Amino acid sequence: MIVYKSLPRISAITFDIDDTFYDNTPIIRAAEKSLSNHIEKTYPAASALNKPDWLRFKKDALASDPSLQHDMGSQRKAVLTKAFMHIQMSPELIPNAVEDCFTTFYNKRSDFSVRQEIVDVLSALAQHFSLVAITNGNVDCEAIGISNYFKHVLHAGKDGRMKPNPDMFDKASNLLAVPPANILHVGDNLEKDVKGAINAGYSSAWYADDRKMLISNEVLTVLPHIQLRSLSDLIQLIPS
Repeated sequence: MIVYKSLPRISAITFDIDDTFYDNTPIIRAAEKSLSNHIEKTYPAASALNKPDWLRFKKDALASDPSLQHDMGSQRKAVLTKAFMHIQMSPELIPNAVEDCFTTFYNKRSDFSVRQEIVDVLSALAQHFSLVAITNGNVDCEAIGISNYFKHVLHAGKDGRMKPNPDMFDKASNLLAVPPANILHVGDNLEKDVKGAINAGYSSAWYADDRKMLISNEVLTVLPHIQLRSLSDLIQLIPS
C-alpha cells in the first residue's frame, strides 16, 4: 500500500466493479460477439447493419434522451429499438426482439466468476465494514458471485448519474447512515472513482485489476488517499 494522504477512521467501504475486480474489456467483447451472432442468426435483416449504422442509432438515442448516457442497459435497448425500426420490423414485434437481444447480451456479459482471492478479501472485509458496490455498468453481481458481501449494489441510471457525479456516492452514504468522511471508495478510474469520491467527501483508494498500477501512466488531476498493490492490502484496515 502506498499512502499519499492519511485516512480518517473508516466505517464503510464502497467498491467500483468493472476493471477493479476483473478486466472488463474481454468480457464486453465476448458479450458483443454473442449479441452479434444472435442477431445474425435470429434477425438476419439487422445483421446487415454496419458499425456506422449502430453508431448513428446510438447518437440518435442519446440526442432523444440524454439521460441514457447514465444507463448502459436502457441505452442498449434504445439502440436496438432504433435498429429494428430502421429495418422496418413490425412494431408489435420490436419489444420482444429488443428484450431477446438484450438478454442474450446481458447473460454473456455476466457469465463469469470473480476470482477466489477477490472473493476472500470481500468476505473478510464484510465481517468488519459495511460494503456497497457502486458501478457505472450493469453487471449482475449475483451471477458473478459477489452480491452476498454487499449491503447494497448501486447501478448508474437506476440509482443516479454515472460517477464522477455524486449521486451514487451520496445515496450510499444515506443508505448506510455513515458520513462520507468515514467511507473509503475503491476503484480503478482516477477521474470517475478517485476524483468523484473525493468530491463527494469520501476517502479514496486506487486499484486497477486490468492494467499495471503505474500512476505515472494515468491522467491525474487529484491524488487518491492510498494506492493498493493488491486488493488484499485493504485487510490492513481491519481493526485489530
